Amino acid sequence: MVEFTLWDIMRNLLLAARWTVALSLVAFVGGGLVGLALLVARLTDAPAARRTVQVYVELFQGTPLLMQLFLAYFGLALIGLEVSAWTAAALALTLYSSAFLAEIWRGCVNAIPKGQWEASASLALSFTQQLRYVILPQALRIAVPPTVGFLVQVVKGTALASVIGFIELTKAGTMITNATFRPFTVYACVALLYFCLCAPISAWSRVLERKLRHGR
Repeated sequence: MVEFTLWDIMRNLLLAARWTVALSLVAFVGGGLVGLALLVARLTDAPAARRTVQVYVELFQGTPLLMQLFLAYFGLALIGLEVSAWTAAALALTLYSSAFLAEIWRGCVNAIPKGQWEASASLALSFTQQLRYVILPQALRIAVPPTVGFLVQVVKGTALASVIGFIELTKAGTMITNATFRPFTVYACVALLYFCLCAPISAWSRVLERKLRHGR
C-alpha cells in the first residue's frame, strides 16, 4: 500500500486548485461582460429587450446551478455538440454568473437618485454617455460589496463542476480520499485551500471600498 504524506496530499490539491481559480476567473469575467450587456439592455426604453432580460435572469436564478451544469454537459451532447467537462462548466457558470451580476448591478443603478438621470439628460448627454460618465461611476461604489461577495460564491460554486467530471479542488479531494482513506485530513486541506482563495478576495474588497470612499 502506498503511503501518502501530508505534502503529497497538499501538492495534488494545489495542482487541482489551479483549475478552480481558472474556472472562477472565466465564469466571473465572462459573466461580468454578459451581465453588463444585460444591464444595459434592461435599462433601455425597449420593452422587448427589458422583458427578454427579465426572463433570462429569472430562468437562471430560478433553477439550480447543478441542473444547469447537467444541461450544459449532457444537453448539448443530445443536439450533436460534444463538449468537454471544462467547456460545459465554463459555459454554465458564465451564464449563471451573468444573470446574478446583471441583477446585482441593476439594483445598484436603481439606487442612484433619479435626479442624476435628469441632470445628465439636461446636459444633452446620450444614454450611453449618461451611463459612462454619471450613473455607473456612482453605482460602482455601491456595487463593490455585493459583487465581491458573489465572486466568493462563484469560487465555491465551482465545486459543483465535479459532478460532470471536471477535476477541480473538490473532485481532486474526493479522488485523493479514495486513494488514501483519510477523508478528514483531505477535506480539511480542501477547506483550507478554499479559505485561502476566498479570504484575500474579501480583504481586497474592503481595501477597494475604503479607496472609493476616500475618493468620493
